[in-house]
Amino acid sequence: KQWYQRRVAITAGIAGAHMGLFFNVGQCCCAGSRIYVQESIYEKFVKKMVEKAEQRVLGDPFDPKTNHGPQIDDVQMEKILGLIESGKAQGATLETGGQRFGDKGYFVKPTVFSNVQDHMDISTTEIFGPVMQVASFKDTDEVIERANNTEYGLAAAVFSKNIDRIHHVTSALKAGHVWVNTYNVLVCQSPFGGYKQSGFGRDLSEYALSHYTEVKCVTTAIPQKNS
Repeated sequence: KQWYQRRVAITAGIAGAHMGLFFNVGQCCCAGSRIYVQESIYEKFVKKMVEKAEQRVLGDPFDPKTNHGPQIDDVQMEKILGLIESGKAQGATLETGGQRFGDKGYFVKPTVFSNVQDHMDISTTEIFGPVMQVASFKDTDEVIERANNTEYGLAAAVFSKNIDRIHHVTSALKAGHVWVNTYNVLVCQSPFGGYKQSGFGRDLSEYALSHYTEVKCVTTAIPQKNS
């Protein structure tokens, strides 16, 4: 049973991590580009990420077979390619991708880096493109500290079958939205917004109504108290 639960958690984590970044080719405010994986399953996880990245179909977004389209423009494409080069130069291992696809359009191949260190530019920069960084960790307290060591805090996710660990990590993460065993699930009843440099205020839910209201305060001096 423990092996089965662990296998389910790994499978869900692989699917969630893949979709969490490559959805809309990384051009998403909550794209999950920084991934921390427990060292006991790290090599297996990286291998699966590479396999799934290489299965993506690049091409015309209007073609039903395509699931990986272009970046928004040449400026963004060049920025992404530049950050990929910095990752290689700073010592991360390029597992797959890392190049432009074709000579028409602004396509970047699905890219996966392993052996990523937290100080590297690809780890500290909001890339806004299909570049995944996979780092390993030993224990829960370590990964919480490292995950929070960023100026951003819009969204995060935890994949685990251990409910105690889930509660511990979700409460400790400095992010406005934390998913558990899923990613990028948004409903109108749930508030969405970030911590730190990822903005202030909340969209969706009752919290969003405050943006559309105007509050008036009236202060009146009472010369004599009658009660």
